[in-house]
Amino acid sequence: MEYNKLTPEEEKVILYKGTERPFTGEYTNTKESGTYVCRRCNTPLFRSEDKFDSHCGWPSFDDEIQGAVKHLQDADGSRIEIVCANCDAHLGHVFKGERFTDKNTRHCVNSISMKFIKNEK
Repeated sequence: MEYNKLTPEEEKVILYKGTERPFTGEYTNTKESGTYVCRRCNTPLFRSEDKFDSHCGWPSFDDEIQGAVKHLQDADGSRIEIVCANCDAHLGHVFKGERFTDKNTRHCVNSISMKFIKNEK
């Protein structure tokens, strides 16, 4: 399968499960309406209406587009990793039980793992 070309910084996070520094990602404070897609394969992952401000330093979503994200146990068993269901690109981690939203779920996602597609007006 052919994927989008990635920069070395994008590869570090997306292919090798790195993490961008908190409060540095381009989508941390994005409030516009649209869809967040996988930077590697363009699969739609998250909708802007599911994004919320968790003050954690990374974009946070309380829901995912159905079937777009896989949940995997981290190697050390301490967290649940989230990856693109289409290409296995590392997105971040999902946390439950923090009570930030009614859905009680926080997908903590690296901005560098996504591209934002604005809704047309």
